[in-house]
Amino acid sequence: MHDMIQQSANFIDLNALSVTFLFLVGFIGGLVSGFIGSGGAFVLTPGMMSLGVPGTVAVASNMCHKFPKAMVGAFKRYKYGQVDLKLGIVMAASAGLGVQAGIQLQQWILRMWGQAGSNLYVSLSFVVVLVIVGGYVFKDALHADQTADGIDKPTALAKKLQSIHLPPMIHFKTADITISLWFTVPVGFATGMLAATIAVGGFIGVPGMMYVVGVGGLISSATELVIAFLMGLAGSINWALHGMVDIRLVLIILAGSLLGVQLGAIGTTYVKESMIKIVMATIMLIVAVSRALAVPQYLVQLHLMNLSQNTIDILGKFSFIIMCLALLTGAFIILGSMWKAKRAEQLLDEGIETA
Repeated sequence: MHDMIQQSANFIDLNALSVTFLFLVGFIGGLVSGFIGSGGAFVLTPGMMSLGVPGTVAVASNMCHKFPKAMVGAFKRYKYGQVDLKLGIVMAASAGLGVQAGIQLQQWILRMWGQAGSNLYVSLSFVVVLVIVGGYVFKDALHADQTADGIDKPTALAKKLQSIHLPPMIHFKTADITISLWFTVPVGFATGMLAATIAVGGFIGVPGMMYVVGVGGLISSATELVIAFLMGLAGSINWALHGMVDIRLVLIILAGSLLGVQLGAIGTTYVKESMIKIVMATIMLIVAVSRALAVPQYLVQLHLMNLSQNTIDILGKFSFIIMCLALLTGAFIILGSMWKAKRAEQLLDEGIETA
């Protein structure tokens, strides 16, 4: 009980500006989530932290808002025939184990080094994973866009793993692949562990399904929403028992997300799969810069670096501005792609009618 009271003191005060910002973060996070399949955590968690929300509270609150939003997005894209439900359930089983392991790791870091240590861990993890995954996805997207149709083709690793007969072998009908259960486990576990520790399971899960398991980008991004719902529900219960969920943040972000996720899901029906990857990678790399600028303040708090308060404040402002830039960039690319594709469809229909 003492820990819960102590943690609640770290919940930030909300005003009209912060509520508006959180709603917009939620909307664009939902837009990105519905479009690329990730829970949008690489936008939402840093967005909350830029307002001063402790890392563990941001992660826990984000996970709590995720599962109802993911449920809406998954249902929407299931109707479009983009979800492999069997794959989602199989991946979610190992992701659930990863979630529990990740929560234990975060709790250990919090006990050892306090909130500053947790914030440093979250931020550094964001930077490292975002740069590596974002860079790879962006490179792959540009390569795919140079092909005639931009359709995904399985990687050499995925083809190799699919060719290995290691029982039990499972066939996933919608994804149209057959692969050993054991090759899906590491991807699912990593997805769950990162979701629980830094709330970024989706952008590990989606690339993992694409590049390791061999699932197409469209189906991977849709199926990830099923995984996000199942592990988000389990993780939220665990985090809530630790007193880390700020229900105010959950409700504000969820309100914006539920609007954005449906619009993002509709957008996937208008664009090429390579565009989904470009959006994912672009936002990842911009957010990585934002989180990198936030790292020095946590190093100062841990007495690992000496900087003036003025310098820390300036870095914090730049971090916040770049975060806003990432949000606007993601929204611009998604909505712009949708408008362009919809316009082309209208012109085609008009051409058919006049003919």
